[in-house]
Amino acid sequence: MPSRRILVVAESINVDDSSGSKANVALIRNLKKVGYELLVLHYTRRDIHLDGIECLSVPENRFSLNFFLSRIQRKLQYWFNWNLAKYLEPEFGFSFTFFNDTKSIKEAIQKFSPENFDLVLTLSKGASFRPHSALLQTPKFHSKWMAYIHDPYPFHYYPEPYRWSEPGFKKKIDFFKKVSEKCKWAAYPSLFLAEWMEEHFQSFEKKRVIIPHQLDQQKPLSNMPKYFKNEFVILHAGTLMKQRSPETLLLSYLEFLRKNPEAAKKSKLIFIGNYSYHKSTLLKYQSKIPSLELYPNLPYIDALSMQNNASVNVILEFEGNLSPFLPGKFPHCVNAEKPILHMGPKKSECRRILGEDYSFSVEVENVPKITKTIENLYEKWNLGQNQMTWNNIKFYLSEENLKQKIESIF
Repeated sequence: MPSRRILVVAESINVDDSSGSKANVALIRNLKKVGYELLVLHYTRRDIHLDGIECLSVPENRFSLNFFLSRIQRKLQYWFNWNLAKYLEPEFGFSFTFFNDTKSIKEAIQKFSPENFDLVLTLSKGASFRPHSALLQTPKFHSKWMAYIHDPYPFHYYPEPYRWSEPGFKKKIDFFKKVSEKCKWAAYPSLFLAEWMEEHFQSFEKKRVIIPHQLDQQKPLSNMPKYFKNEFVILHAGTLMKQRSPETLLLSYLEFLRKNPEAAKKSKLIFIGNYSYHKSTLLKYQSKIPSLELYPNLPYIDALSMQNNASVNVILEFEGNLSPFLPGKFPHCVNAEKPILHMGPKKSECRRILGEDYSFSVEVENVPKITKTIENLYEKWNLGQNQMTWNNIKFYLSEENLKQKIESIF
């Protein structure tokens, strides 16, 4: 039987621009590994090639009215600090840039015939969902459309403490209601996210496919591990969003050093990625903790190499009742085969996958327990017992499981 052909419409395949793009590329690569024939349309607006995969960069339409209006808006913001979005987006729901980008992607999709594909898969990043909007406006593909929903949408429907009613949220809700009605399948990286979105958009019910973020077995070629000697390294990789305060981790690490003074010379706490929301907090603790290191900007390959060589990888979430998110870095932490220090709600997708009895999962606000967990991890490291195989989780995130999920829809 000839291999199935999949049209992938991705917002970006540049692994250095966001965790969403990293997850998209891992999924695309694994689809190729299990034998699917792929055509990837991407709106990265630069030529990027993935080994053995046909990738076409979608050009931006620079001659449309929306493009013209978006540039005027941008200039007014730059020259006069006029934020017109707070007036325009409640009326239109989206920015002129969004409308122009969506139209550019739609024009690229329309050049292809649905008869040439078994499936069309839309992949986005952040809060954008531009490929989903483009597919929504291309009815001929609706019967083969799998909408991949990586995060809740819109922010008005985020769980606390993220929820806020952004400009135009009612029109964004209407947009996603139409997506829920028109797509054939709705794919999610997280079971709790699927349940969350079905609660808000009933048309997503019975369309659910859980496709977790994928293991990418490519080995990093970075020299970043030269920073690691024979040290106990606790590493947090990724952007520290406003709601993800590192303070309890910093307090716990400081208390760990107080209780274990010998660890001061052979341990490190490292943050890599954007930490602008929490810069003052981190700098305050850096004056108290010489072994606290901050790397705000590192290439993806360096960050991945550091994760692979850390003693403990941290997944820091937030204080709350539910986290439906599966972080894009979760497969990287599993692939490192080291313990994961998960700090988040008891009901979270990470904890569901790690297991209810996983001993290194703790609520963000519980400083004594975080401190004790770090001590336990340090003891395991001292004994040379900090290797983890994660066999069951590796299968869950693998291309073999992905193949089963995709084939189940046909």
